[in-house]
Amino acid sequence: MSADRAVLCQSRRWVVKIGSALLTNDGKGLDHQAIARWVDQLVALRKQGVEVLLVSSGAIAEGMTRLGWSKRPAQVYRLQAAAAIGQMGLVQVYEANFKRHATQTAQVLLTHDDLSNRKRYLNARGTLSTLLELGVVPVVNENDTVITDEIKFGDNDTLAALVANLVEADAVILLTDQLGLFTADPRSDPQATLISQAMADDPMITAVAGEGGLLGSGGMATKVRSSKLAARSGAVTVIASGRVEDVLLKIREGRQVGTLILPSSSPVAARKQWLAGHLQVRGTLVVDEGAANAMLQRGKSLLPAGVKSVSGDFSRGEIVLVLNQSGSELARGLVNYNSLDVAKILGLSSGQISAVLGFVNEDELVHRDNLALS
Repeated sequence: MSADRAVLCQSRRWVVKIGSALLTNDGKGLDHQAIARWVDQLVALRKQGVEVLLVSSGAIAEGMTRLGWSKRPAQVYRLQAAAAIGQMGLVQVYEANFKRHATQTAQVLLTHDDLSNRKRYLNARGTLSTLLELGVVPVVNENDTVITDEIKFGDNDTLAALVANLVEADAVILLTDQLGLFTADPRSDPQATLISQAMADDPMITAVAGEGGLLGSGGMATKVRSSKLAARSGAVTVIASGRVEDVLLKIREGRQVGTLILPSSSPVAARKQWLAGHLQVRGTLVVDEGAANAMLQRGKSLLPAGVKSVSGDFSRGEIVLVLNQSGSELARGLVNYNSLDVAKILGLSSGQISAVLGFVNEDELVHRDNLALS
């Protein structure tokens, strides 16, 4: 086992994406036996201490099967109708299989706007984090029933990477009908070899997955783009064949399965860079010495009790600077309340938020997971 593969043995949060070709047996309807095998593996991973989020394709394909359609329709509303019908079958199969293991599941449907809108981003992050804390397996899919060209992800590989960014996953596992990323199309080039490992910022992997590679059939271009997105938050990506027996467990063991794509920076550095560059700073929170020490020395969240003053005009989910009383920047992060509400609760304990505001978004003003120290 290589040192880089060993990280998969130690990682604690995975996003696993299974493509339509695998789930539907190449368009012949949901492959119940294959889904049962993947669920068995996901449950085994959970027993090894891995928190699992499943990103599943297959809703439109299952809907088409139920409707007796042999050709994918071009009209958006017919695709949306197929997705609505197929989603019922898809979640039923997952629910039944996870129930065999006494494991709770939850359906989560997302659009691009859910992850680009500052309020929805925090809401989606909070929901998924809570589900994982409760021991639930979230089954995530694009909300095909309401998407438009302006908001759709376009593919579940991208969705998997964005979910990994959202929950700070350690690894993204993209299961496909290919063994991994090759130096050329192995079906037309007998000299093509499997790329066992590469860096996400290596231009070579983009080149081999482009128009001259596997884009038309294997969808490798979207998987490479997904790996680059995942790398922004420090996650590794594995592209592997879902038809390999016990593929997820072999990946967990660090075996040479598929293509491993590594980020160029650590998760902490990547998260800090994302927060620093994601949004324009909209406000400032000045904190007392106790709050500063709690953040800097003990890795704690920022609570309203430690805030001395607030400035700026910001909404929930925007970036704020955190300064000490001398004016030095300590951190920046995504704030859970707007500026007017912060002004009402600064200096108060978290238990007093509801009495003052009439609601509680979070106990923290800025959660430690959304806080990047300067």
